[in-house]
Amino acid sequence: MSSRKVVELFYDVVSPYSWLGFEVMCRYRNVWNIDLKLRPAFLGGIMQGAGNKPPGVVPNKFLYMTKDLQRLSRYFDVPLQLPSDPFEVMFNKGSLSAMRFLTAVQQEEKGGDKQVEQVSRELWRRIWREDKDITRPESLSEAAKRAGLSDSEIQEVLKLSSSQEVKDKLKNATQDALNYGAFGFPMLVCHIEGKPEMFFGSDRFELMAYCMGEKWLGPRPDNSAAKL
Repeated sequence: MSSRKVVELFYDVVSPYSWLGFEVMCRYRNVWNIDLKLRPAFLGGIMQGAGNKPPGVVPNKFLYMTKDLQRLSRYFDVPLQLPSDPFEVMFNKGSLSAMRFLTAVQQEEKGGDKQVEQVSRELWRRIWREDKDITRPESLSEAAKRAGLSDSEIQEVLKLSSSQEVKDKLKNATQDALNYGAFGFPMLVCHIEGKPEMFFGSDRFELMAYCMGEKWLGPRPDNSAAKL
């Protein structure tokens, strides 16, 4: 029996396209029997390190993105909705504190990644559905509570998120993504026969499946299976 394929998913909750990629890969992890490694990283560091510019700073790209996300929300069945001031959310407030918080959640979690998956989802929901803050400690605490963490766990994660250890871990994850060739998120790295294959964006799943010898069954493989 061949070993399970490893797929690393690098993401930042400030990116709506990352949310799409995240949900699809969570849906497919059992369908494709992959070992999905969630890799929270800092998109701001990626943009700076790769010399890239976010699509939101180019007027025509931003107009396209607002329409594109509405279509993608329906297609992928992810409840995306632009915040009232996307520039404030993405560029002024940013996501550094949220990604450090997620890194701390991941460090504290034992035996899987269910907590980091749920907290990630709640942080995306706060920005890209409910138009809420993700920068203040009380905002992060609320997201973690909705994800099922206890009050004591939340306090420990908040404390840990400001530690040098967690700051360094997030920097290292971001550098790992850059070393693979990242210039934006989501970025998926599929380890196929010992060789890493990098895929950028939320529209490469069919090609990724082909390269892994799997089948793309659409954005909701559970629905596709029911129709077979």
